[in-house]
Amino acid sequence: MKVLIIEDEAPAARRLAGLIRDARPGAEILDVIDSVESAIRWLGAHRPPDLIFMDIQLADGLSFDIFARTEVNAPVIFTTAYDEYALKAFKVNSVDYLLKPVDPEELAHSLRKLQTLRDQLAPPLDAAVLRSLVQSLQPGQAPFKSRFLVRFADKLVFIQADDIAYFLAEDKYVFVITRDNKKYPLDHTLDELDGLLDPSVFFRLNRKFISHLKSIQSIHTYFNGKLKLHLVPAEPEEVTVSRERAAAFKKWLGA
Repeated sequence: MKVLIIEDEAPAARRLAGLIRDARPGAEILDVIDSVESAIRWLGAHRPPDLIFMDIQLADGLSFDIFARTEVNAPVIFTTAYDEYALKAFKVNSVDYLLKPVDPEELAHSLRKLQTLRDQLAPPLDAAVLRSLVQSLQPGQAPFKSRFLVRFADKLVFIQADDIAYFLAEDKYVFVITRDNKKYPLDHTLDELDGLLDPSVFFRLNRKFISHLKSIQSIHTYFNGKLKLHLVPAEPEEVTVSRERAAAFKKWLGA
C-alpha cells in the first residue's frame, strides 16, 4: 500500500506514519506534504497513491481547497483535532474521519473498511465510486435506505425503495408515490431523502420531486434549456428539470 500523508505538524506526521506501518507492515509512505499548495503540486506530478491521510486544517488553509482545485483520484482518511468538519469530509473522497490524537484501533478499523471496499468492487475504487459510498462509510449505518415505514389508515406499511416511483413535496408535506400509484405521507423532507437514497437510482429533479430511474417514461427538451419529463405513474403536475440541473441529470442517466 502506497500512502501519502498531508499533515502540517511534523510530530503528528511522524506518529501517524508509525501507526500506519504498525497496522500495515508493508505500507510505503510516499511523502509527507504540509500545505494545500504543495499537495496540489504533488498530486499533479505523481500517480495517485493507494490512500491519502489528510489533515483538515493546514498551514495555508483547509484541505477541502485541494478538492476544489485539483483532481484527487485516491481514497482519503481525514485526520483532525476538530469534529465540526465531519459532514463536509464525507462529501468528498472520504473513507473515514479520525479525530486526533489518532487511536491505533480506529486507524486499523478505517484501513479494514477500505480493504473491504476494494475486495467488493472491481475495478479498484476511484473517486466517483467512493463518493457514492459515503453513506456506507459511516459506522452502524446501512449504505442507503432500502425501505420506508409509512402510515396507512390505522396500519403501518413497509415500502421497499425499489417499489417507489417518486417522492413528491406538496402543501408542506412529502408523499411517496409507489409504482402501483398509491400515495402515502412520509416523515422526511426531500433534503433528508436526498442523503438517504441511492443516488444511482434516485435523482432530485427539482424542489418538489425525487424520482426513481425506472419511473422516467420520457424526456423532452423544453424552453430556456429545461427538460420536461413524463413520469409513471402519471403526475398531473408538470415535472421539469431546470437548465442548471439538466447536465447533472443527463450525466446521471448515462448520457
